[in-house]
Amino acid sequence: MDITFFGAARHVTGSCTLVTCNGLSIMIDCGLAQGKDQKDMGDALAFDPALVDILLLTHSHIDHSGRVPQMVKDGFKGKIYCTEATEKLCQIMLADSAHIQEMENEWVNRKNKRAGKKLTEPLYTVEDAYKSLEFFNHIDYKEVVDLGKGIKCRFVDAGHLLGSASIELWLKEGDVRRKLVFSGDIGNFDQPIIKDPDYLDDADIVIMESTYGDRVHRKPEGAVGQNVPTAIRAQEFAKIIKETFDRGGNVIIPSFAVGRTQEILYLCRYIIDHKMLTKYPNLPVYVDSPLSVKATEIFASCIQGYYDKEAMDIINRGENPIMFPSLTTITDVDESKALNGITTPKVLISSSGMCDAGRIKHHLKHNLWRPECTVLFSGYQANGTLGRSIKDGARHVTIFGEQIDVRCEIRELEGISGHADQTGLFDWIKAFKKEPKQIFINHGEEEVAPFFANLVVKTLGIRAYAPKKFETFSLIDATSLPKQSEAKLPNSANRQLTEALSALVEGRDGLESVVARMIESSRNIKLDENDATRLTNAVERLASDLEYLSMKWGPDVDIDDKDKSAK
Repeated sequence: MDITFFGAARHVTGSCTLVTCNGLSIMIDCGLAQGKDQKDMGDALAFDPALVDILLLTHSHIDHSGRVPQMVKDGFKGKIYCTEATEKLCQIMLADSAHIQEMENEWVNRKNKRAGKKLTEPLYTVEDAYKSLEFFNHIDYKEVVDLGKGIKCRFVDAGHLLGSASIELWLKEGDVRRKLVFSGDIGNFDQPIIKDPDYLDDADIVIMESTYGDRVHRKPEGAVGQNVPTAIRAQEFAKIIKETFDRGGNVIIPSFAVGRTQEILYLCRYIIDHKMLTKYPNLPVYVDSPLSVKATEIFASCIQGYYDKEAMDIINRGENPIMFPSLTTITDVDESKALNGITTPKVLISSSGMCDAGRIKHHLKHNLWRPECTVLFSGYQANGTLGRSIKDGARHVTIFGEQIDVRCEIRELEGISGHADQTGLFDWIKAFKKEPKQIFINHGEEEVAPFFANLVVKTLGIRAYAPKKFETFSLIDATSLPKQSEAKLPNSANRQLTEALSALVEGRDGLESVVARMIESSRNIKLDENDATRLTNAVERLASDLEYLSMKWGPDVDIDDKDKSAK
């Protein structure tokens, strides 16, 4: 009776945990690692999927489900259990992920061909994604499922995303019995549409997330404690729309296609129904993302057992809580391009949520430079993404090889995170009536997970530990399980700055060769007009950034002025 942590162990993404008991191998989630996590964890599976008997999925987000097609491609032939909503969302999300894998691999192979390097294969294909769907079996919340060999499981609502679940797993090996609880991603309170998370009160071993284990969410003005009523969320949103529309600008919202887009549509519907914008009663809203449109259709169909009372009251009136007459959904590419020719103010929602891919980049290109417009962020922006650069105050950004000045207003919609914050995580733990023998803290950044584990030990007196990648523990003797030692949380801003400066030092040595290659290209290689424009933009952007850094941090700048500019 063992547990092994293959993913999201002191990482935020790539959830993947294996439990072996009585000859049965049960995996909980198998997600793609993203961003810096991907560089650390690599692309190859760290286990043989042919030896996995059962896969339990907490929800459909790609960092929890994104390696399912890869498992099937590499030999998995077992059963996959999840809720019906998770299965339906995986049908579109895994195919979309596979399409991205194929496109990125094609781009890499074009470079490899030019360099005379060996060609690579995508992590998985669209065909692999569709094949993986054959292994799915959906179950209802609170339905007990016999997995065989004396092992059972049950899914309860985690309140994070449509169909998201925490998982109860009952193990039996010989005379030893253990009940495990996997939190999945624990939802925030009062999220639009979906229910609040169900709390569990009994477990021997708990495996829980810690995404926001180091912070408390900022709440909109008027919110009290954990509760953020829809009216307060909508008031803040309506105020931003009114101010932007009064200037004659657009509200551009980079949004995650699944979950966040539908929550924003719910708020738009609320604003219209409650006449919160009397000057703009027919609020024009556009959703420009094929995946978002498909996900919205699934949200509209998966209702019973998933929606909260507020949303069900709307449905019982014979109305759809995320659809309204002034909403236009866009899937066609030409219609998407035509949106930027509409001169009247509008709310435009498009993916990706961190602005790194998809149609949102086209809309940012057409709106970032307009002072009357607003770019409204509604979700986490990871380090190194275009969204993070814009949110952190970049003066200009590069989109499709063109330098775009950032002159619009940059705002953030507070209190709409899908994850519980530190307070919410503690509330979830404290719901257990009997103290668990052990809590494993995963799904948190390298410093955050051990910090939160140590906080649990010190605050609640419960044995807790943040496992490292590939660590395995026997669950037979719970007293032998590890306890987190003292773990202080470093200043995240300083850590990010240190990482950025390290990257700058690494890139410094290559700068001269880059400049030399640019000069050689301009002199000796025939460039067509598009290539010449791209090279010109790249040179101007680099020169501008170097000039700005020299002005702020050059040798002739007084140290006090440097300190002021840093602030």
